[in-house]
Amino acid sequence: MRVAVFSARPYDEQFLAGANAGAGHELTYLETRLSRETGRLAAGFDAVCVFVNDELDADLLGALRADGLKLVALRAAGFNNVDVVAAQRCGVTVARVPAYSPHAVAEHSLALILTLNRKTHRAFNRIREGNFALEGLLGFDLNGKTVGVVGTGAIGAIGAIGEIVARILLGFGCVVVAHDPCPNRRLLDLGVRYASIPELLPLCDIVTLHCPLTPATHRMIDASAIGRMKPGVMLINTSRGAVVDTIAVIHGLKSGPIGSLGLDVYEEESALFFEDRSERFIDDDVFARLLTFPNVLVTGHQAFFTQEALTSIADTTIANITAFERTGRAIHEVRVEPVTDAS
Repeated sequence: MRVAVFSARPYDEQFLAGANAGAGHELTYLETRLSRETGRLAAGFDAVCVFVNDELDADLLGALRADGLKLVALRAAGFNNVDVVAAQRCGVTVARVPAYSPHAVAEHSLALILTLNRKTHRAFNRIREGNFALEGLLGFDLNGKTVGVVGTGAIGAIGAIGEIVARILLGFGCVVVAHDPCPNRRLLDLGVRYASIPELLPLCDIVTLHCPLTPATHRMIDASAIGRMKPGVMLINTSRGAVVDTIAVIHGLKSGPIGSLGLDVYEEESALFFEDRSERFIDDDVFARLLTFPNVLVTGHQAFFTQEALTSIADTTIANITAFERTGRAIHEVRVEPVTDAS
């Protein structure tokens, strides 16, 4: 198949080329993001291969279908950036990578927790300047602390990110309280207690988010939720940026309920992440405000970025494309039921 690979970076080309070696698809790599403005670049391709910040709305999908598009192959688990209902309506198949290396994201979440707690990022900079003072670097023992893990995986899912995070935290001696519409039996067997969000938030010294972005989780952490949190809570988000209301979090940092914040995702990240912007000013005032807090640590959607994860993502993406070419069905198709008016 002829495939246009959007938001392509050198590492994408490296790993996709390796996975494609025996499949023989014609991959064209494009650095630009796919959107209405750049959609003309996909004209004539059988498939587009896209990442988290590419946007395929109903109008673009309809136009691309008229130009011969048959498949959208996501290099990610989430699909909130694709209008799947519109794709189904116009006959375009959407496929995703449902799992790659959940350990990658889980371990990065713990890295954010440990770095924020022991302030190793600040200590690193101090030592390089010859400042060996310990004032301002005080942390706490994770042992005995209560951590809320929001999102622990679907029924029967092995190795969900939230489950792995919970297991690591149990190894640190933490008390883990979880929230998920479908409690994970393996975690229940390990003594993890499940609670509603209103019940969980006041209990936790740390809250870490691992849920998908859905209408139910959109800005789930808002001013009301922050108001229920334990004073000085550490908040970690490696799921999707829009799960958190950033303005509300900034108010929480300023007024005190939030003691520290670790983000690998940001609601408006598509205008910032995956690019070298070191020679330009950041024109997102909300994001710039976040960076002024000494107790905030941001990484640029890096949690997935391990050799194992990129290998798995590339292998699954190419497998989806190959299966579709041969059978008309991708291995990991995304299908959703359209919302209907019940009145």
